[in-house]
Amino acid sequence: MSMTHLPAANHRRMPWKNGRGETTEIAVYPQGAGLHDFGWRLSMAGVTEHGAFSIFPGIDRTLAVLDGAGIELEVQGQAPHRLTLGTEPLAFAADVPAVAHLLGGPISDLNLMTRRGSYVHQLRHATDPAPLGRPDWLLVLATAPATVRIAGQEVALGQFDALLCDGAEAASPPAPAPDLWLATISRA
Repeated sequence: MSMTHLPAANHRRMPWKNGRGETTEIAVYPQGAGLHDFGWRLSMAGVTEHGAFSIFPGIDRTLAVLDGAGIELEVQGQAPHRLTLGTEPLAFAADVPAVAHLLGGPISDLNLMTRRGSYVHQLRHATDPAPLGRPDWLLVLATAPATVRIAGQEVALGQFDALLCDGAEAASPPAPAPDLWLATISRA
């Protein structure tokens, strides 16, 4: 099993595709890929105003709220969805127009995207007891300092540090913890 510590200080910051904010890229595959040629991408963003999401043709995304009161997300063709700290992440097509309305001030969100037809993904809290399946990659994101216990090892993570696990043992979930998010990605 390969485990790579991804310190928050090394995450790549870049403008949103639509130019209306900034995103912090935690991990991308293949490494160094841009916004038009990634296979999968995990990122965080601060949302300070109502507005449209960037369109990503051929991409599926899942969004979760990390901080703040939440947002109401209007995805074309769907009923509005309210996302808060306590709700499950929302999966939707990133090539369909979507507009976010803040519920009570700025938020921070977590965004997992995969190229449709090539990869599939799931995003959830580390407190979810459901099995992970057999993903090709597992990313563990700490929203507060935490010690991650995974595959018989302990790894100390700072706030917004991540751990990237790949290979056959990426299906080894860490011990449950309230300050961890799990992103699983598999080849389709």
